[in-house]
Amino acid sequence: MSFILSLILLCAGASFVASDFLDISCVLVPGNLRQIDAGAGQVWGVDYQDQIFQLVGDSWQQVPGQLLHVSVGPAGVWGVNRANTVFNLQNNVWTVVPGSLNQVDAGGAIYVAGVDAQNNVFCSPSSYTPFSPIDGSLIYYSCGLYGCWGVNSANNIFYREFVTPQACQGVKWQPLAGSLSMLEVGTDGSVYGVNAAGQVFKRLDIFDRAPYGTGWYRFDSCSSIKHVTYDAGFLWLLSQTGDIYKCNEITSTTY
Repeated sequence: MSFILSLILLCAGASFVASDFLDISCVLVPGNLRQIDAGAGQVWGVDYQDQIFQLVGDSWQQVPGQLLHVSVGPAGVWGVNRANTVFNLQNNVWTVVPGSLNQVDAGGAIYVAGVDAQNNVFCSPSSYTPFSPIDGSLIYYSCGLYGCWGVNSANNIFYREFVTPQACQGVKWQPLAGSLSMLEVGTDGSVYGVNAAGQVFKRLDIFDRAPYGTGWYRFDSCSSIKHVTYDAGFLWLLSQTGDIYKCNEITSTTY
């Protein structure tokens, strides 16, 4: 009963705590976004008009400029616009960086990564170094403490072996079981993703000696989720209509 009640409260936008074995706590955050990213203690997002926002305290502060996708992490704040122009926020000014991407990720240890409109994969060790191509084809690519993960157009999941700040291209792809339409790697190395049905997953048992973990947890929700990101103990979810949920201490049943 407590589980069913919790899901109803999530849809209604109220905070909740479910029964002990679920241990879920979420709250609906004011605002509406198309994409969101959390990293290095910050949360950024873009809305359906390509306006850019940063979470300051409990409210969204608009940032000048227009982006299709924004990312924040150890590599700083990065973004791409609808023309696939790449930007890095330097001294509060969006600076154009050579390259062409439609998704960018700043979660790696200093380095930046992303994919272009043709699903080609790239990385760069800094804003001053040209993007280098990586073999393979992906629609989403994200990096964190223990390496980089991606999904392709068939929703297959891959881990990039032997990625380092000095060699962000890595060596080879490790295919993993599961099916996701997007995923995000947290600054601490944790991995969360969303499948085509809008279900949310977490990768289990990731650490330095097992950088791609052992399996997936699935979280139950009556809302269909399209985007997920994690940082500093909080999981951020976007519904299909752009509603924003902030969650913490999440566990679920094994999938």
